[in-house]
Amino acid sequence: MKEVRTLYVGAGEDGSRVDRWFKRRWPHLNHIQIQKMTRSGQIRVDGGRVKPDTKLAAGAMVRVPPFPDAKETGDKKAALSPRDVAFVRSLVLYEDDEVLALNKPAGLAVQGGTKTIHHIDRLLSAWGEGVDRPKLVHRLDRDTSGVLILGKTPAAAASLSGSFAKRRAEKTYWAIVAGAPRPPEGVIELNLVKTGVGDRELVVPADPKDPRGDPAETEYVTVARASQRVTWMALRPRTGRTHQLRAHMQAIGHPILGDPKYGTEASAQLAEGLQLQLHARKVSLPHPGGGLLVVEAPISKEMQAGFDRFGFDEHEAPGDPFERKGGRR
Repeated sequence: MKEVRTLYVGAGEDGSRVDRWFKRRWPHLNHIQIQKMTRSGQIRVDGGRVKPDTKLAAGAMVRVPPFPDAKETGDKKAALSPRDVAFVRSLVLYEDDEVLALNKPAGLAVQGGTKTIHHIDRLLSAWGEGVDRPKLVHRLDRDTSGVLILGKTPAAAASLSGSFAKRRAEKTYWAIVAGAPRPPEGVIELNLVKTGVGDRELVVPADPKDPRGDPAETEYVTVARASQRVTWMALRPRTGRTHQLRAHMQAIGHPILGDPKYGTEASAQLAEGLQLQLHARKVSLPHPGGGLLVVEAPISKEMQAGFDRFGFDEHEAPGDPFERKGGRR
């Protein structure tokens, strides 16, 4: 982009941070570039200087300075091929004007990193840039498959994010774990703390008095067993800690099969040849436009491989494994 432009903040962008407003329109810009442009006064709002975290009001006038576009910087990551577009479009489980739900495959990261070029966040360019670009409102681990919810407008994204943050979103996962948990249903309440650095980072149980630990709760129900060797579980996180389900199941002695980080020697033997047996089966939460949105993802090929090995049939699962005759527990 060679010339200075003036753009106006849309009604649906009210409250957006300056840096995020720029990133939604020009994903190839990095945070350092945006910081430099704000610090030098090249980016201005209603004629005044701003910081990257300054909140924008609807109708505000934003001075957009010249900067190289993606082609000029050689940023091949920013341009999607027709194959990329077709691929991400094939993942759509549900879509309307405000919400997008994808069936994330196992092995595909949600966001990029130093060594991660191919990820969901990049593929969202298939819907456009700026206010047309869907926004992530929660996360799934790279190796976890299943339902991923996104907001298609800033207002919808804020509403959806709030539902996850305030525990109004109900997430149901399927997992195949080693052994047979006793009791067969219950709630795991165990604080978790991160340890290690980068790719070696793990989440481990923390003493309740450890100020570094975060409270974490997981509800679980047994769906079916293959003798006492493995169990098909339904898991419902009441909190949203990193690797919560994987760390909690390991902590009670029943690690999820195929887990390279939280598995044991015994679970590795059971899971030989299988990938992580964890699938985000269903998400239900308030729709930004009103009513309840319920999205379900079909079983992944990785999870199907586990079902085939141990003789489980997905059609045997109740609609809501957490429902009981006396009502919700």
